[in-house]
Amino acid sequence: MKKQLLIFVLMFLPMVASADAVEIDGIYYNLITKALIAEVTSNPKRYSGSVIIPEKVTYDGKEYNVTSIGAEAFRYCGGMTSVTIPNSVTAIGFNAFGKCSGLTSVTIPNSVTSIGGDAFYDCSGLTSVTIGSNVTSIGSGAFEGCRQLTSVHITDLAAWCQIEFSSSFSYAYHLYLNGKEINDLIVPNSVTSIGDYAFQYCSGLTSVTIPNSVTSIGYCAFWSCSGLKTVTIPNSVTSIGSSAFCGCSALATLTISNSVTSISDLVFWGCSRLTSVTIPNSVTSIGEKAFAYCSGMTSVIIGNSVSSIRSQAFANCSKLEMVKCLAEHVPSTDANAFQDSYPQYMTLYVPAGSIDAYKTTAPWSEFGTFKTLDGGDVETQKCATPTISYSNGKLTFSSDTEGVEFVSDITDSDIKKNYTSEVQLSVAYTVSVYATKAGYDNSEMATATLCWIDKEPTITNGTSQIPASPILIQIQDGVLTVQGADDGTLVSIYNINGTLAGESVSRNGSATVSTNMKVGSTAIVKVGNKNIKVSVR
Repeated sequence: MKKQLLIFVLMFLPMVASADAVEIDGIYYNLITKALIAEVTSNPKRYSGSVIIPEKVTYDGKEYNVTSIGAEAFRYCGGMTSVTIPNSVTAIGFNAFGKCSGLTSVTIPNSVTSIGGDAFYDCSGLTSVTIGSNVTSIGSGAFEGCRQLTSVHITDLAAWCQIEFSSSFSYAYHLYLNGKEINDLIVPNSVTSIGDYAFQYCSGLTSVTIPNSVTSIGYCAFWSCSGLKTVTIPNSVTSIGSSAFCGCSALATLTISNSVTSISDLVFWGCSRLTSVTIPNSVTSIGEKAFAYCSGMTSVIIGNSVSSIRSQAFANCSKLEMVKCLAEHVPSTDANAFQDSYPQYMTLYVPAGSIDAYKTTAPWSEFGTFKTLDGGDVETQKCATPTISYSNGKLTFSSDTEGVEFVSDITDSDIKKNYTSEVQLSVAYTVSVYATKAGYDNSEMATATLCWIDKEPTITNGTSQIPASPILIQIQDGVLTVQGADDGTLVSIYNINGTLAGESVSRNGSATVSTNMKVGSTAIVKVGNKNIKVSVR
């Protein structure tokens, strides 16, 4: 917004040379007499046609070296079709050629060491640029908006790689080194870092060889190099900037060195041709969306030092089938790290001693199959079947498996529509419950029947009262258990045909009867004078 406001204001300022500027052969200069140097400045009538800047000019009998092109010197000179910059010029100022829509190519000589910000901003007809060997800095937005720029010719690749480009070449598609197009990029050994945006959008690149002299790869260094197929990152590289290879849709072969300590945000986002990735043991963290939308990836190996995996790190990797995580301790992993990658259909390989930890920690617990690193199957544990008890108006569930959750259902056969003049109430609840826990299979279902048995009436203050005792009836594996009956109460169990299957007397509030009744059959349990129908489980 700040840049747009600045341009908007400058559009309405008059294009005039400075008060001290002099015209020599149609070109305006600011002269510094003491140093005998000249700076090209703006023409009140704007330059047009072919402009040839000389190395030297003479004024009032003195010879001046032309060493720079000043800020906005040729700005808005849309009628200028070409410019020749001499070898005496060392600097090109801010917005020097902004909006020169008639320029189609520019050669920047070896003498130039710096190109100012916005120097060729929105030169909409510019298709080719040649960069000299001594340029050490290119300002922010130097070639921004040059949407026709398809090729950049460079004479010193080493210098190029180290420049922090700051979006300078957002639309350069092909690189030329001394007249020959670069497809297989071999970075010189003299280079120690590849700067931010260095090869952004260079779609003509198909392979990159990075030497052991390079220690860092900058932010967006190879962003959207859509033709890039292979990259080897050597052991010397310790840091890779975020989005460095983002959008490299043809990248099929990737080797990451053991010196890299972190995988930055978005660094391989959208590398849809990658089929497998090995993250070395040196890496401790994997950034946000680092491998998101790697839609062709089928396997990932995560090194043993990774302790942090950020949001959507492996999101939308729809073909991912296998993940090996070598870390003994489960990495701290955002819940959506595998979002829309369907981990429930994947196999996770982890150290044998860490299986339970992974199976009970989200989002790892969402994986469908768990195996040890050597490929051995993992026996799935099952939650222990819950027990049911009743006291003081509350049902209580417990399981021998720690940390489970209980899922229960309680129904009452009395709660239904009736169409008779008389309704017999059974006052009985059917209780069912199972235990569940992440990483475990659900337990078997436990069931019980809760009912009340009338006792002998009592008279208080002349009023007869009939107390009732709660009785909890359970049948598990053919064994009948009755809790809550008074001591000495006879408990009998019959099959549906009325044949006695077993009986016992309640002692200490409990009675147990073993039967040979089949699972799924119906039994009639008689507690004292009360009959209750239950299912055998």
